[in-house]
Amino acid sequence: MKSNLTPLGPKADKDTVRRSNLSLVLRAVRDEGEGEATRAGVAARVGLTRAAVSSLVEQLLETGFLTESGKTFSGQAGRPGTALKTARTGPAGLGVEVNIDYVSVCVVDLAGTGRVRLTEHLDNRGTPPDEVLARAARIAARTLDSAREQELYPVGVALALPGLVSGGAVRQAPNLGWNQVPAEELFAAALAVEHPGHPELPVRSENEANLAALAELWFGGLERIRSFLYLTGEIGVGGAVVIDGELLRGAHGFAGEIGHVVVDAQGPQCRCGSRGCLEQYAGQAALLRAAGIDGGGGGLGVAELEKRVRAGDERAVGAVAEAGRMLGRVLSGAVNLLDPDAVVLGGIYRNLMPWLSPPADEELTGRVVSGLWAPRGGRLRASSVAGDAARGAAALVMTDVLADPVAYARPAMA
Repeated sequence: MKSNLTPLGPKADKDTVRRSNLSLVLRAVRDEGEGEATRAGVAARVGLTRAAVSSLVEQLLETGFLTESGKTFSGQAGRPGTALKTARTGPAGLGVEVNIDYVSVCVVDLAGTGRVRLTEHLDNRGTPPDEVLARAARIAARTLDSAREQELYPVGVALALPGLVSGGAVRQAPNLGWNQVPAEELFAAALAVEHPGHPELPVRSENEANLAALAELWFGGLERIRSFLYLTGEIGVGGAVVIDGELLRGAHGFAGEIGHVVVDAQGPQCRCGSRGCLEQYAGQAALLRAAGIDGGGGGLGVAELEKRVRAGDERAVGAVAEAGRMLGRVLSGAVNLLDPDAVVLGGIYRNLMPWLSPPADEELTGRVVSGLWAPRGGRLRASSVAGDAARGAAALVMTDVLADPVAYARPAMA
């Protein structure tokens, strides 16, 4: 009888097993936090012998991935162990978020700590994509110089981009007016010009909401929550889905485009070509317009909106409440479909939560069929300040380093 089973790969040799175990130990120390890990503690956590872990730790110390200092007491019998932590120098990740009205660049170290951050507010609408990406490369080049002053050596770049991102290109970004833009190629070429004389860095790209959701998962305050919907309110409305700690990408990488779910088929024209998309009711431009605020100032308009709702301005409060209702209406369908533990709202929504969440919660409570949703039940929450796309992009680069530290050891980087 013909078998449909996928053929097994080659048997792992000693080198492959050791590389895997080095990754296991490095990730265990990183997850333990600053100065809390010991050889004995790591051995207990990863299921290897103390002798095996000691050998792996020595290699990670020699190659600059770990440092040790002082003694730490576990409260158990035996000698205190030497405290281990990830190094603050060496390999790093570079994240570049290109959004509608700003570019933000971040460098993170092995622990995922943001070490360098540069943000410039730029209106990228109507500007040719190659110019926008050249601007981003100039900011990135300055960030790389600052990183090297701290003895950090970025080993790759991840671009966080608004819109449909696949195969290194932005297939469609309605608010930027981009279609079929080879973003990775354009950025890599621009960075080579802006940062000559340095090794070429591999570039990858991802939807900015996906990367913000990963930052929330890795660095936010979700604790044990591993399945959630993430919405980010900026000029547009971006979305991402995380299930059991993994991004749900869909068949083509386009899952999560909740901003273009239709609320009213006869509603306002959307830049995507459809009508009545959620973005036309809960995006930044819609909010400012409904509140009677000139949106030409970008971030200044949002700041004015926040000021007015705090002051109890009736029109501003009503605009935010209506956006909340529309968000809750669309989110209820997503919650019924995907059954997440929580919905996280980021971007401009974070500071508007006191006025946005009650009507959104009311819609969710009335429409989620499981009966698990209750007003003020904590399932609708604001994102943490740590959950931004640039940091998520930089940390994504570091997942490769953590997965195979041998490939990024100092000799290989020289």
